[in-house]
Amino acid sequence: MTTFAPDSLALNRKLPLWYQVSQSLRASILGRCPDDPLRLPTEDALAEHYGVSVLTMRQALKELEEEGLISRHRRRGTFIEPSARRGSPVRLLGSVDAIVAQQSGERTTVLDHGPAPVPAELAGHFPGLPETVVFRRLRRDGESGEPTNWAENLVHPEVAARIDVADLARWPMTKVLRDSVGVRISRITDTVEARLADPETARLLQVPLLSPILHYTGVTYDTSGRAVDVARIRYRGDRFSFTVTLETEERTDPAAD
Repeated sequence: MTTFAPDSLALNRKLPLWYQVSQSLRASILGRCPDDPLRLPTEDALAEHYGVSVLTMRQALKELEEEGLISRHRRRGTFIEPSARRGSPVRLLGSVDAIVAQQSGERTTVLDHGPAPVPAELAGHFPGLPETVVFRRLRRDGESGEPTNWAENLVHPEVAARIDVADLARWPMTKVLRDSVGVRISRITDTVEARLADPETARLLQVPLLSPILHYTGVTYDTSGRAVDVARIRYRGDRFSFTVTLETEERTDPAAD
């Protein structure tokens, strides 16, 4: 039987391996095509694919099972739940794949894109640049079609010239930059604030004017230290919560050393 083929993953040894694997596999599941197989490879095959131990792989799968993204059956295997959808918490932990997973699994419409002056409050991220290329997208719940968040990405013009806009209807900007454009991402800094919906946000998210929203700002840097993308995402306050996960340095898997 044909099995689902998840994306590859470059491991960061400074972060828990099981978490990185679960985030990467989550992004693959939520971004899958409708005709992709639902059956996952075996634990051994997945462990080999990600370069981790079976124990680490088992912990990652347990995380996804608890979220309702997969189901596991003795002697039958592990399967993606057909109705798998992203949960509501906005989680922050230092992994590019965590960012990709957070933004995956929703229906995305590219509203518009084009050059625009750099806002004064973001000029420090783009020194010497009078304008960036702005991509605006609206995301909807995959089942109900209800608006959940809208994003605007201010992208360095040199990088934006290599973006295929059609990719943004399927993949988050972070994945497009890394996997399609080939940007070598060194880090992403995140800020989450509580704000009130402005007229544009209220219209796009179909919420009352001045209702509470979560405002996320993420700055993506390449390995030269240059900011290549500033993402500003407005999440509906009635659909999302803000969660930060703090990991200890204790390890339960000897293979993680």
